[in-house]
Order: sequence, then structure tokens, then C-alpha cells
Amino acid sequence: MEAERPPLPPFTTIEAAARKVRLAEDAWNSRDPERVSLAYTPDSQWRNRVEFVQGREQIKAFLTRKWSRELDYRLIKELWGFRENRMAVRFAYEWHDDAGNWFRSYGNENWEFDERGLSIGAEV
Repeated sequence: MEAERPPLPPFTTIEAAARKVRLAEDAWNSRDPERVSLAYTPDSQWRNRVEFVQGREQIKAFLTRKWSRELDYRLIKELWGFRENRMAVRFAYEWHDDAGNWFRSYGNENWEFDERGLSIGAEV
């Protein structure tokens, strides 16, 4: 049985929902693919533009590739809305390549959680 990842749904207070977002932000800013992958179900499905990723092993491989080229990656996540086991989150992140060119990306994500607080999938 998977460990729980509190706070757990249903999210009934803004404090609990915001805490979940902050924990995700902290994990992503660690740039540790193993740590990030443990917040997702073993069969989680992601879409990143045209790439589709399924399961923790593919998540770890994807993040390893991502952070090998996106240097000094820094992410900010902000709660936009929540209800029961779902959240809408805004994000902004920046990074530079090995030539020193800086990039910024912005967007929205819709998250869904299982009863253990693990994310079922994501668009990143």
C-alpha cells in the first residue's frame, strides 16, 4: 500500500489546499526526480506539450532530462481554485541553458488526487 501524502482530499479549506500546492512547489524546486515522482500514483499519466509520460519510471526519466538542460530551474505555484479532490494551479518558472540564455514559462494546471493524496496526472 502506498503511503499517504497529506493534506488529503477532500480539500475543504484554503489552508489545506494551499499547503498541498506549497509542498508540490518545494518538491519541484528540489530538482530531485525521485522525490517529485513519489507524489504521483504509480500509473500516473502526464502530458508535456507533445510528449506523453506514464508511470513513475517515465516521470523520473522525463524530469532527469528536463533538469539536465534547464539549469537553475526555479518554479512558483499558486492556488487558483479547489473543490473536493481537484485543484487549479497557476505556475511560473524560469531557467537558463548552458549558453546562459534565460527562459520563462507560465501556465495553468489542473490536478486530481486519489484518496491517499497522490496526484493522478498532470499537464506540465
